[in-house]
Amino acid sequence: MANKKPEIRVFVTRALPEPALHYLRARYGQVDINPHDRPLTRDELLEAVKNRDGVLCLLTDTIDEAVLKAANRARIFANCAVGVNNVDLAAATRLGIMVTNTPGVLTETTADLTLALILAVTRRLTESERFLREGRFRGWGPMLLLGTDIRDKTLGLLGAGRIGSAVAYRAAAFGMNMIYHDRQSNHELEQNLRARRVSFEELLEQSDVLSIHVPLNESTHHLIDARALERMKKTAFLINTSRGSVIDEAALAEHLRAGGLRGAGLDVYENEPRVHEDLLTSDRAVLLPHIGSATEETRTRMAMMAAENLAAGLEGRRPPQLVNPETWSRSPRSDS
Repeated sequence: MANKKPEIRVFVTRALPEPALHYLRARYGQVDINPHDRPLTRDELLEAVKNRDGVLCLLTDTIDEAVLKAANRARIFANCAVGVNNVDLAAATRLGIMVTNTPGVLTETTADLTLALILAVTRRLTESERFLREGRFRGWGPMLLLGTDIRDKTLGLLGAGRIGSAVAYRAAAFGMNMIYHDRQSNHELEQNLRARRVSFEELLEQSDVLSIHVPLNESTHHLIDARALERMKKTAFLINTSRGSVIDEAALAEHLRAGGLRGAGLDVYENEPRVHEDLLTSDRAVLLPHIGSATEETRTRMAMMAAENLAAGLEGRRPPQLVNPETWSRSPRSDS
Protein backbone atom coordinates (compact mmCIF):
# COMPACT_ATOMS: atom_id res chain seq x y z
CA MET A 1 0.00 0.00 0.00
CA ALA A 2 1.31 3.43 -0.87
CA ASN A 3 2.29 5.80 1.93
CA LYS A 4 -0.17 8.50 2.79
CA LYS A 5 0.37 11.73 0.93
CA PRO A 6 -1.26 14.51 2.95
CA GLU A 7 -0.53 17.08 0.25
CA ILE A 8 -2.94 15.38 -2.17
CA ARG A 9 -6.55 16.54 -1.78
CA VAL A 10 -9.40 14.48 -3.21
CA PHE A 11 -13.10 15.22 -3.49
CA VAL A 12 -15.82 12.62 -4.11
CA THR A 13 -19.09 14.11 -5.34
CA ARG A 14 -21.35 11.43 -3.81
CA ALA A 15 -21.02 8.70 -1.21
CA LEU A 16 -19.87 5.44 -2.81
CA PRO A 17 -19.52 1.81 -1.66
CA GLU A 18 -17.12 1.71 1.27
CA PRO A 19 -14.30 -0.34 -0.36
CA ALA A 20 -13.61 2.50 -2.81
CA LEU A 21 -13.67 5.15 -0.10
CA HIS A 22 -11.39 3.03 2.11
CA TYR A 23 -8.98 2.65 -0.81
CA LEU A 24 -8.75 6.42 -1.25
CA ARG A 25 -8.52 7.23 2.46
CA ALA A 26 -5.67 4.75 2.85
CA ARG A 27 -3.66 6.57 0.17
CA TYR A 28 -4.39 10.24 0.75
CA GLY A 29 -4.53 12.47 3.78
CA GLN A 30 -7.58 14.46 2.76
CA VAL A 31 -10.54 12.75 1.11
CA ASP A 32 -13.74 14.77 1.38
CA ILE A 33 -17.13 13.39 0.36
CA ASN A 34 -20.40 15.12 -0.46
CA PRO A 35 -22.32 14.81 2.85
CA HIS A 36 -25.74 15.03 1.20
CA ASP A 37 -27.77 12.15 -0.23
CA ARG A 38 -28.28 14.11 -3.45
CA PRO A 39 -26.23 15.64 -6.24
CA LEU A 40 -24.55 18.89 -5.31
CA THR A 41 -26.07 22.11 -6.53
CA ARG A 42 -24.17 24.09 -9.13
CA ASP A 43 -22.75 26.50 -6.56
CA GLU A 44 -21.86 23.69 -4.15
CA LEU A 45 -19.99 21.82 -6.86
CA LEU A 46 -18.06 24.90 -7.98
CA GLU A 47 -16.96 25.51 -4.42
CA ALA A 48 -16.21 21.86 -3.59
CA VAL A 49 -13.74 21.29 -6.44
CA LYS A 50 -11.51 24.25 -5.57
CA ASN A 51 -7.95 23.35 -4.60
CA ARG A 52 -8.51 19.64 -5.23
CA ASP A 53 -5.86 17.53 -6.92
CA GLY A 54 -8.42 15.00 -8.08
CA VAL A 55 -12.18 14.67 -8.27
CA LEU A 56 -14.22 11.46 -8.43
CA CYS A 57 -17.53 12.45 -10.02
CA LEU A 58 -20.74 10.80 -11.24
CA LEU A 59 -22.95 11.00 -14.29
CA THR A 60 -25.32 13.28 -12.35
CA ASP A 61 -22.60 15.94 -12.06
CA THR A 62 -22.35 18.46 -14.88
CA ILE A 63 -18.61 18.89 -15.34
CA ASP A 64 -18.45 21.79 -17.78
CA GLU A 65 -15.67 24.28 -18.45
CA ALA A 66 -16.62 26.46 -15.47
CA VAL A 67 -16.33 23.51 -13.08
CA LEU A 68 -13.06 22.38 -14.65
CA LYS A 69 -11.60 25.87 -14.26
CA ALA A 70 -12.88 26.11 -10.68
CA ALA A 71 -10.91 22.93 -10.00
CA ASN A 72 -7.76 25.00 -10.26
CA ARG A 73 -5.38 22.24 -9.10
CA ALA A 74 -7.11 19.17 -10.50
CA ARG A 75 -5.09 16.77 -12.62
CA ILE A 76 -7.91 14.28 -13.11
CA PHE A 77 -11.68 13.87 -13.01
CA ALA A 78 -12.53 10.19 -12.61
CA ASN A 79 -16.11 9.68 -13.80
CA CYS A 80 -17.87 6.76 -12.10
CA ALA A 81 -19.93 5.89 -15.18
CA VAL A 82 -19.55 4.23 -18.55
CA GLY A 83 -20.43 7.41 -20.42
CA VAL A 84 -18.76 10.79 -20.15
CA ASN A 85 -21.43 12.94 -21.76
CA ASN A 86 -21.67 14.86 -18.49
CA VAL A 87 -18.07 16.08 -18.96
CA ASP A 88 -16.89 18.74 -21.38
CA LEU A 89 -14.08 16.63 -22.82
CA ALA A 90 -12.84 19.34 -25.17
CA ALA A 91 -12.42 21.79 -22.29
CA ALA A 92 -10.80 19.17 -20.07
CA THR A 93 -8.32 18.28 -22.80
CA ARG A 94 -7.55 21.91 -23.47
CA LEU A 95 -6.88 22.46 -19.76
CA GLY A 96 -4.75 19.33 -19.54
CA ILE A 97 -7.11 17.53 -17.17
CA MET A 98 -7.37 13.76 -17.49
CA VAL A 99 -10.86 12.24 -17.66
CA THR A 100 -11.59 8.56 -17.06
CA ASN A 101 -14.65 6.33 -17.09
CA THR A 102 -15.67 2.83 -16.00
CA PRO A 103 -16.37 0.78 -19.14
CA GLY A 104 -17.32 -2.87 -19.20
CA VAL A 105 -18.13 -3.15 -15.50
CA LEU A 106 -21.90 -2.90 -15.79
CA THR A 107 -22.42 -4.90 -18.99
CA GLU A 108 -23.87 -8.08 -17.48
CA THR A 109 -25.89 -6.32 -14.80
CA THR A 110 -27.49 -3.89 -17.26
CA ALA A 111 -28.21 -6.75 -19.66
CA ASP A 112 -29.98 -8.60 -16.83
CA LEU A 113 -32.15 -5.57 -16.14
CA THR A 114 -32.91 -5.11 -19.83
CA LEU A 115 -34.22 -8.64 -20.04
CA ALA A 116 -36.19 -8.07 -16.85
CA LEU A 117 -37.82 -5.03 -18.47
CA ILE A 118 -38.63 -7.01 -21.60
CA LEU A 119 -40.35 -9.69 -19.53
CA ALA A 120 -42.05 -7.15 -17.27
CA VAL A 121 -43.61 -5.17 -20.10
CA THR A 122 -44.54 -8.08 -22.34
CA ARG A 123 -46.14 -10.02 -19.45
CA ARG A 124 -47.63 -6.91 -17.79
CA LEU A 125 -45.94 -7.71 -14.48
CA THR A 126 -46.05 -4.30 -12.79
CA GLU A 127 -49.62 -3.74 -13.96
CA SER A 128 -50.56 -7.16 -12.57
CA GLU A 129 -48.92 -6.45 -9.23
CA ARG A 130 -50.80 -3.15 -8.90
CA PHE A 131 -54.01 -4.98 -9.78
CA LEU A 132 -53.47 -7.44 -6.94
CA ARG A 133 -52.24 -4.93 -4.35
CA GLU A 134 -55.23 -2.67 -5.02
CA GLY A 135 -57.55 -5.52 -4.06
CA ARG A 136 -59.00 -6.05 -7.52
CA PHE A 137 -58.00 -9.71 -7.87
CA ARG A 138 -61.15 -11.85 -7.63
CA GLY A 139 -59.65 -15.12 -8.86
CA TRP A 140 -58.20 -16.64 -12.00
CA GLY A 141 -59.85 -15.85 -15.32
CA PRO A 142 -59.01 -16.93 -18.88
CA MET A 143 -58.76 -13.34 -20.14
CA LEU A 144 -57.18 -11.78 -17.07
CA LEU A 145 -54.22 -9.47 -17.88
CA LEU A 146 -53.09 -11.28 -21.00
CA GLY A 147 -49.57 -10.49 -22.07
CA THR A 148 -47.59 -11.71 -25.05
CA ASP A 149 -44.96 -14.42 -25.54
CA ILE A 150 -41.46 -13.40 -26.60
CA ARG A 151 -40.51 -16.80 -28.01
CA ASP A 152 -40.14 -16.62 -31.81
CA LYS A 153 -40.49 -12.83 -31.68
CA THR A 154 -37.86 -10.52 -33.18
CA LEU A 155 -35.61 -8.57 -30.84
CA GLY A 156 -34.15 -5.51 -32.52
CA LEU A 157 -30.97 -4.10 -31.00
CA LEU A 158 -30.23 -0.44 -31.59
CA GLY A 159 -26.53 -0.79 -30.89
CA ALA A 160 -24.75 -4.15 -30.74
CA GLY A 161 -21.81 -3.37 -28.49
CA ARG A 162 -21.08 -4.99 -25.14
CA ILE A 163 -24.45 -4.50 -23.51
CA GLY A 164 -26.48 -5.07 -26.67
CA SER A 165 -24.61 -8.32 -27.30
CA ALA A 166 -25.12 -9.49 -23.72
CA VAL A 167 -28.85 -8.82 -24.07
CA ALA A 168 -28.90 -10.79 -27.34
CA TYR A 169 -27.45 -13.91 -25.72
CA ARG A 170 -29.98 -13.73 -22.89
CA ALA A 171 -32.87 -13.20 -25.29
CA ALA A 172 -31.70 -16.11 -27.46
CA ALA A 173 -32.19 -18.40 -24.47
CA PHE A 174 -35.86 -17.35 -24.55
CA GLY A 175 -36.15 -18.27 -28.22
CA MET A 176 -36.05 -14.78 -29.70
CA ASN A 177 -34.71 -13.97 -33.17
CA MET A 178 -32.14 -11.18 -33.51
CA ILE A 179 -31.68 -8.20 -35.78
CA TYR A 180 -29.45 -5.23 -35.05
CA HIS A 181 -28.45 -1.82 -36.33
CA ASP A 182 -24.94 -0.59 -35.67
CA ARG A 183 -22.23 1.30 -37.50
CA GLN A 184 -20.10 -1.83 -37.39
CA SER A 185 -20.92 -5.44 -38.09
CA ASN A 186 -21.01 -7.79 -35.11
CA HIS A 187 -19.73 -11.01 -36.66
CA GLU A 188 -19.95 -12.90 -33.37
CA LEU A 189 -23.69 -12.27 -33.08
CA GLU A 190 -24.18 -13.11 -36.74
CA GLN A 191 -22.29 -16.39 -36.42
CA ASN A 192 -23.50 -17.55 -33.00
CA LEU A 193 -27.08 -16.25 -32.97
CA ARG A 194 -27.79 -15.82 -36.68
CA ALA A 195 -28.38 -12.13 -36.03
CA ARG A 196 -28.92 -9.95 -39.08
CA ARG A 197 -27.55 -6.46 -39.48
CA VAL A 198 -30.27 -4.20 -40.90
CA SER A 199 -30.82 -0.54 -41.69
CA PHE A 200 -32.33 1.77 -39.07
CA GLU A 201 -35.61 1.82 -40.96
CA GLU A 202 -35.73 -1.98 -41.15
CA LEU A 203 -34.96 -2.21 -37.45
CA LEU A 204 -37.94 -0.01 -36.63
CA GLU A 205 -40.29 -1.86 -38.96
CA GLN A 206 -39.31 -5.46 -38.13
CA SER A 207 -38.73 -5.41 -34.36
CA ASP A 208 -41.31 -6.89 -32.01
CA VAL A 209 -39.14 -5.65 -29.16
CA LEU A 210 -36.74 -2.77 -29.81
CA SER A 211 -33.99 -2.38 -27.20
CA ILE A 212 -31.74 0.69 -27.17
CA HIS A 213 -28.01 0.36 -26.44
CA VAL A 214 -26.29 3.43 -27.91
CA PRO A 215 -24.33 6.27 -26.28
CA LEU A 216 -25.83 9.74 -26.15
CA ASN A 217 -24.32 12.17 -28.65
CA GLU A 218 -25.48 14.58 -31.34
CA SER A 219 -26.35 11.78 -33.73
CA THR A 220 -28.38 9.77 -31.21
CA HIS A 221 -30.22 12.60 -29.42
CA HIS A 222 -33.96 12.03 -30.08
CA LEU A 223 -33.06 9.29 -32.55
CA ILE A 224 -36.34 7.69 -31.51
CA ASP A 225 -38.68 10.57 -32.31
CA ALA A 226 -42.29 10.75 -33.47
CA ARG A 227 -41.34 9.75 -37.01
CA ALA A 228 -39.37 6.73 -35.82
CA LEU A 229 -42.18 5.64 -33.52
CA GLU A 230 -44.64 5.80 -36.40
CA ARG A 231 -42.53 3.25 -38.31
CA MET A 232 -42.71 0.70 -35.50
CA LYS A 233 -45.33 -2.01 -35.27
CA LYS A 234 -48.36 -1.14 -33.17
CA THR A 235 -47.79 -4.43 -31.36
CA ALA A 236 -44.13 -3.63 -30.61
CA PHE A 237 -42.44 -2.86 -27.29
CA LEU A 238 -39.72 -0.24 -26.77
CA ILE A 239 -37.01 -0.79 -24.13
CA ASN A 240 -34.43 1.79 -23.01
CA THR A 241 -31.61 1.21 -20.52
CA SER A 242 -29.07 3.47 -22.25
CA ARG A 243 -29.69 7.23 -22.08
CA GLY A 244 -33.05 8.93 -21.73
CA SER A 245 -32.52 11.59 -24.37
CA VAL A 246 -32.13 9.00 -27.13
CA ILE A 247 -35.95 9.00 -27.02
CA ASP A 248 -38.15 12.04 -27.50
CA GLU A 249 -40.04 11.39 -24.28
CA ALA A 250 -43.01 13.61 -25.11
CA ALA A 251 -43.42 11.86 -28.45
CA LEU A 252 -43.27 8.46 -26.79
CA ALA A 253 -45.85 9.46 -24.17
CA GLU A 254 -48.23 10.62 -26.88
CA HIS A 255 -47.60 7.52 -28.99
CA LEU A 256 -48.40 5.23 -26.07
CA ARG A 257 -51.48 7.25 -25.18
CA ALA A 258 -52.76 6.89 -28.75
CA GLY A 259 -52.13 3.13 -28.80
CA GLY A 260 -49.24 3.37 -31.23
CA LEU A 261 -47.16 0.84 -29.28
CA ARG A 262 -48.15 -2.04 -27.07
CA GLY A 263 -45.77 -0.96 -24.34
CA ALA A 264 -42.47 0.54 -23.21
CA GLY A 265 -39.98 -0.41 -20.51
CA LEU A 266 -37.78 2.47 -19.38
CA ASP A 267 -34.96 2.82 -16.86
CA VAL A 268 -33.70 6.22 -18.05
CA TYR A 269 -35.40 9.52 -18.82
CA GLU A 270 -34.80 12.69 -20.75
CA ASN A 271 -34.97 15.07 -17.77
CA GLU A 272 -34.09 12.91 -14.79
CA PRO A 273 -35.35 12.72 -12.14
CA ARG A 274 -38.45 14.20 -13.77
CA VAL A 275 -40.55 11.81 -15.85
CA HIS A 276 -43.18 12.87 -18.35
CA GLU A 277 -46.50 12.89 -16.48
CA ASP A 278 -48.30 10.93 -19.20
CA LEU A 279 -45.80 8.10 -18.81
CA LEU A 280 -46.41 8.03 -15.06
CA THR A 281 -50.10 7.39 -15.60
CA SER A 282 -49.74 4.92 -18.47
CA ASP A 283 -50.47 1.23 -17.88
CA ARG A 284 -48.47 0.56 -21.04
CA ALA A 285 -45.22 1.78 -19.45
CA VAL A 286 -42.99 -0.07 -16.99
CA LEU A 287 -40.86 2.60 -15.31
CA LEU A 288 -37.75 2.07 -13.18
CA PRO A 289 -35.66 4.74 -11.38
CA HIS A 290 -32.36 4.35 -13.30
CA ILE A 291 -31.23 1.13 -11.61
CA GLY A 292 -29.49 -0.52 -14.57
CA SER A 293 -26.25 -1.04 -12.64
CA ALA A 294 -27.80 -1.12 -9.18
CA THR A 295 -26.37 -4.24 -7.63
CA GLU A 296 -23.92 -4.23 -4.74
CA GLU A 297 -21.35 -6.12 -6.77
CA THR A 298 -21.48 -3.90 -9.84
CA ARG A 299 -21.62 -0.56 -8.03
CA THR A 300 -18.64 -1.62 -5.91
CA ARG A 301 -16.65 -2.62 -9.00
CA MET A 302 -17.52 0.69 -10.69
CA ALA A 303 -16.47 2.71 -7.65
CA MET A 304 -13.22 0.79 -7.30
CA MET A 305 -12.39 1.26 -10.97
CA ALA A 306 -13.00 5.01 -10.67
CA ALA A 307 -10.90 5.17 -7.50
CA GLU A 308 -8.05 3.25 -9.14
CA ASN A 309 -8.17 5.53 -12.17
CA LEU A 310 -8.02 8.54 -9.88
CA ALA A 311 -5.07 7.14 -7.95
CA ALA A 312 -3.15 6.34 -11.12
CA GLY A 313 -3.56 9.88 -12.42
CA LEU A 314 -2.58 11.42 -9.10
CA GLU A 315 0.47 9.19 -8.69
CA GLY A 316 1.99 9.74 -12.11
CA ARG A 317 0.73 6.56 -13.75
CA ARG A 318 -1.42 6.46 -16.87
CA PRO A 319 -5.02 5.75 -15.79
CA PRO A 320 -6.22 2.47 -17.32
CA GLN A 321 -9.49 3.98 -18.58
CA LEU A 322 -8.19 7.34 -19.81
CA VAL A 323 -10.75 8.85 -22.19
CA ASN A 324 -8.66 11.79 -23.44
CA PRO A 325 -5.15 10.32 -23.91
CA GLU A 326 -3.82 13.63 -25.26
CA THR A 327 -3.65 14.88 -21.67
CA TRP A 328 -1.27 12.13 -20.57
CA SER A 329 1.76 13.55 -22.33
CA ARG A 330 1.10 17.23 -22.00
CA SER A 331 -0.85 18.01 -18.83
CA PRO A 332 -0.01 21.58 -17.78
CA ARG A 333 -1.08 20.67 -14.27
CA SER A 334 1.01 17.53 -13.95
CA ASP A 335 3.66 19.25 -11.87
CA SER A 336 1.41 21.69 -10.01
